[in-house]
Amino acid sequence: MQTDTPNQLSPTTIALHWLVAIMMIGLLATGLYMEQNEIYALYPWHKSFGVLIAFFVILRILWRIKNGWPTPVSDYTAIERLLSKIVHYLLLIGTVLMPISGFMMSAMGGHGVDFFGIELVARNPDPADPQQVIPLNGALAQIGHVVHGLAGYTLIAAVALHMIGAFKHHIIDKDRTLLRMTSFK
Repeated sequence: MQTDTPNQLSPTTIALHWLVAIMMIGLLATGLYMEQNEIYALYPWHKSFGVLIAFFVILRILWRIKNGWPTPVSDYTAIERLLSKIVHYLLLIGTVLMPISGFMMSAMGGHGVDFFGIELVARNPDPADPQQVIPLNGALAQIGHVVHGLAGYTLIAAVALHMIGAFKHHIIDKDRTLLRMTSFK
């Protein structure tokens, strides 16, 4: 497998970046839409793609550990380097916490978790009212809920800062930072 160079990121790095980015942005948007509009019919899809993205997030992190961080294309100020590291760590941590906390919230809350129709964790219906569920562990479900919400909003902010930084590199600095993430050449 090809590794990253200062001038070009490998096809693996680029593919994992865009796959996780597009899926995560889609899941964040869907999650906000479902929550704000109480659209419960989308939850099975949201959970399934949440489980799926966990696989790609793990691959991306393993690839980052094996391949290291990309070398900056230019000599940036100390504050730019610090901000870049903070945003990149927020993105990595957020992409790990979102699927884990979502899984924990749903599974421990008794709602179950399906993966495109395959039951991973069974729903725990209330015998007195089968439309309702009994949490398996209410405290863990609540922790998952809080983490999912906080990580979600933090991830939205980190994605926005990441995009602003990419466009700053491209438009103001006129360097290859954005180009090397958008080109397989």
